[in-house]
Amino acid sequence: MKKKLVIFGTGPFAQVAYWYFTEDSNYSVAAFTVNKDYIKDIELNGLPVVPYEFLEENFPSNKYEIFIAIGFGNLNKIREKIYNEAKSKGYKFASYVYSKIKIWTNNEIGDNTFIFEDNTIQPYAKIGHNVTLWSGNHIGHHSKIEDLCFITSHVVVSGFVKVGERSFVGVNATFRDSVKIGVGNIIGAGSLIMKDTGDYEIYTVPRTKQIEKDSRDITI
Repeated sequence: MKKKLVIFGTGPFAQVAYWYFTEDSNYSVAAFTVNKDYIKDIELNGLPVVPYEFLEENFPSNKYEIFIAIGFGNLNKIREKIYNEAKSKGYKFASYVYSKIKIWTNNEIGDNTFIFEDNTIQPYAKIGHNVTLWSGNHIGHHSKIEDLCFITSHVVVSGFVKVGERSFVGVNATFRDSVKIGVGNIIGAGSLIMKDTGDYEIYTVPRTKQIEKDSRDITI
């Protein structure tokens, strides 16, 4: 029998999460919820959108779990706030791991974490609470992704790496082995991190340069 689930959020991430939970999990999504001031439509995907302030009245914590499907805004502080509120109301948190991903017995996966398809998670890797791993990443052995991190796609985390809590990692970033990333880092797309970073640092790489020529004049 499938477990009953409410998804917090109505944006793109919530809509995507609905399909993964519906098509590839042991959860049955019963409703969406957001704060009442943010409700635009009373239904989404044929399910009710209920005010979060009154969630317990119709979807009590002893019968329903919750997944908070909101993005990385403000270094994940909004997501953390909702998480703590729901926890104080007694809700348990669903996590999703794409069914074809190999999870080893010594891996650790936190709650309210979402792991998309094509992620490689090697032995002894640990994934914290409120973490998003979008599709196609490599998480090396003995590495740790701390709480409230958002890892986009095709990121390479080598062995023995620690990614500090609240960090955001852009597409195609690479971390050499054994580096330690501070709290609240923003690692831009394509970055190559070769040494430890401090807290709340930002790393970017130069944008691709446009050549002032007409492509029709180039013979390939």
